[in-house]
Order: sequence, then C-alpha cells, then structure tokens
Amino acid sequence: MGGGEGIGAAPARGVPGRESLRQGRLRSLISRRSPQALAVWGFALAIAVGSLLLMLPPSHLPGRVDPLDALFTATSAVCVTGLVVVDTARDYTMFGQIVIMLLIQLGGLGVMTFAAVIFRVLGRRMSLSTRAALQDSFSQRDTASEFRELFTGILRTVGAIEALGALVLFLSLLGTHSAGRALYSAVFHSISAFCNAGFSIYSENLVYLEHNPVALSVIMLLIVFGGLGHVVLRELWMLAGIVTRRRPRRPGGRVSPLSFHARVVLAVTGSLIVGGTVCLAVLGLTEQQASLGSRLWAGLFQSVTARTAGFNTVAIGSLPVASLTLIAGLMFIGGSPGSCAGGVKTTSFAIYLAQVRSLLSRQAETKLLGRSLPKELVERATQVFVLAAGWNLVGVLLLSAIEAPASGLNLEHLVFEQLSAFGTVGLSADVTPVLSTAGRLWIIATMFVGRLGPLTLATWVASGKAPRVRHPEGRLMIG
Repeated sequence: MGGGEGIGAAPARGVPGRESLRQGRLRSLISRRSPQALAVWGFALAIAVGSLLLMLPPSHLPGRVDPLDALFTATSAVCVTGLVVVDTARDYTMFGQIVIMLLIQLGGLGVMTFAAVIFRVLGRRMSLSTRAALQDSFSQRDTASEFRELFTGILRTVGAIEALGALVLFLSLLGTHSAGRALYSAVFHSISAFCNAGFSIYSENLVYLEHNPVALSVIMLLIVFGGLGHVVLRELWMLAGIVTRRRPRRPGGRVSPLSFHARVVLAVTGSLIVGGTVCLAVLGLTEQQASLGSRLWAGLFQSVTARTAGFNTVAIGSLPVASLTLIAGLMFIGGSPGSCAGGVKTTSFAIYLAQVRSLLSRQAETKLLGRSLPKELVERATQVFVLAAGWNLVGVLLLSAIEAPASGLNLEHLVFEQLSAFGTVGLSADVTPVLSTAGRLWIIATMFVGRLGPLTLATWVASGKAPRVRHPEGRLMIG
C-alpha cells in the first residue's frame, strides 16, 4: 500500500490523530465550563488523588490508616481545615506528611485560583465571561485584562510570605530542635499557617510551642495574612512600597489609599481579633491561664486562629461553654474573600450588619463606611448567610441524630464540630476522632462545602436559565 496509509503509519500532516482529538475534546469541554464547576471538579480531583497517595504503604505506619481515614485527611488538607481522625505526627510517615503539606498548599490557592490553574495547565484561553467571574472573585476592579498580572502576583506573594515565615520559625526552633527537624517543622507550619489549615506535626498541636512566643507570633501573623485575601495583601504591599520607597503618588502628593474592599476587610478583621481576645479573656479559657497577661495572650492566639486556622495552644474540649459559643461564632464568620479561609467571610458579615442597621433605621439604602452598597451585593450576602445557616442547621440535626444517642456527646460539642468543619477551621472539642462512619462522611461533605462556599455550589447546581414566567403577588402577615 502506497502513500504511507498502511497500518501503523503516522497520520498525515494536518489530520489530527486520536490522541490530539481526545485532548481537543477535553479542552473544549473544560473551556465551556464555568469557573465554579471547574473549582468543584478540581477540588474533588485533588481530594481523590490525595486519598490514593495517603493510602499507599509509604505514607503511613502499618494498620494505622484505612481508606476512610485517608479520604478524611485528604479532604481536610485540600479544604485547609485541619480536622483529623488519626494523629498526623504518629500515624503518617514523613512521606505522608509531605503529601498532606502539598495538598494544603494546593487547596490554599483558593477556589477561583484553582479554576485559573486548570485553564493555564490545559493551555486554554479564558472567555470574557470566565475572566469576569474570576476577576469578580479576586477583586472589585472592572477590567479583566489585569487578571494575568494579578494571578502571577498571587503566586509570588504566597511564596514570599511563606518563605519568610519559614525562615523566622526555623531560627526560633533551633534551640529545641535539630537543624533538620527545625527546618522541616518550620516549612510545614509556615505553609499550614498561611493557608489557614491548622495541621501540625506535633501530636498536641501547638501546645508544644506555648512557651515559644516568637514562633507563636510568627504563626499568628501568617494566619492573619492568609486570612486577609490575596488582593488585600497585594494592596498592602503596594502601599508599603509607596510609603518606604517614595514611589510616585497620586496628584496632590497624597499616598494612594486602600480600596473600599481592603478597608472593610481590615476594619472587620481587626475588630474581630480585638473583640475576640477581650471576650475570651473575660469568659475564660483553661485553669492554666490564671494571670491577666496569660489570659490575654492565650485569648489573642485563639481569637486569631478561631476564624481561620484551627491551631490551638489550649485544650479546646475543656473550655467553658460560653467560650466555645464565642469561638463557634468566630468560626462561622471565617476569613475574607479570596483568602485561604472558609466561613461566610468578613465582608458578608459586614454587609449583613449594615443591612440590619439600615432596616432598623428605615434607611432606603444600605451604607457601609460612608459608601452605598449595591442591591445585588446585599442580596448575595444575604444568600450566603441563609445558605450557610441552613446547611449548618441540617448538619447539627444530623449529627445529633447519628452521634448523640450512641456516644452521648454534648450538643454544644456537636455544634462546635459542625461549625469548625464548615468554617474550615479545624478546631475540635475531641469529637471528630470518635465519630461514626456516617458522621465522618457528613463532616467530609461539610468541609468541601465550606471551602468552596455555599453560594459557589448553589450557583453551580442552579446554573440553568432563569424562568421568564411571573406569578401574581401574594400578601402574608409577618411579625
């Protein structure tokens, strides 16, 4: 047979082969998906691969980790939660701990960044609608042309902050660790802290470091930076450069101010940290914090870590009910948009409070920090709160029905565990390790929903066209 068309001959130039056709179909299919769908499937794929890696014999000690444990740990790592059902320090080998660390780093990039990574890896150009969705997730700017620069800046910022944090942690641990152990611990905890994961290679979490103020201070700063959001960090970095290097300023000689989004994030974050510290110091922690100074220090650390990270320097299960309730509220709020944290987010919390204030004062518009908020933005914040409250209510009911009759767990501990999973915090009142299989599966689902955000999942599920039919209005008595 001539012409090179026989069996085994290479396809003619210009005619795509089977492999290229498959790749083209895959890329075309993915390019048509929304960022929300890509984020959902991307996170699910990362969890599946992580679970398989953690089930490998080199990842754990013999007989210590079963498939459900591996799935739970992988979900907790990718969703940067920190809840565990086995001891990370004792049951996983160094290889397994490194797998967990890489999953934390991957999950810490965020939902929309995850979708952007998929586009970049596949070499696909994003449509204008996709870029707009990603841009809306990252910042409040209207131009999508800056997305590539913003995305690259995020990766550089994450790397720089984690490297600096690891360096200071390494120096602070040299007195109690060997050089190799100090370096490994510093890198692991720097990534875990900035990504707000709460995983630790110490069996008692950071109780081991409660007498190392330098290490705890660095970890608190990493948690706060990781919870502010990539865009706010970028603005702070640019503002610091303007102030310290005397770069060009705005007309009139004034330093370029922070955006409205950044000011709201910083104001709410600072208020929650200070308020949480004072309230925890008043409500009480454990008997070890007798003096005012120790109560304030422990309260500060738990106030910082409660909204996002999940590290602890005190025994959470022994805290008073009032302190558990306060921490549960902080976990529900969580961090800021575009960050490594979960929860309903600080901006949604601020918008919701502003909306309540405007309704009580009978104002026609919702105002926050001297700005009027668009009606669409207020509606989205309300949707986030309603969906989050509904999910957690269902979760508490399920855990109460599944776990309480069999194990006799207290209701406040079940509520705490549910909100910790939803807020991707990772603090535990010693409940997660004793959950049944059904309880663990529910916590896995809650961590997944909490990391992606209930509104993201709702938008993805209900992505059909809006109905055009309008129904007659109905009147009801309320109040």
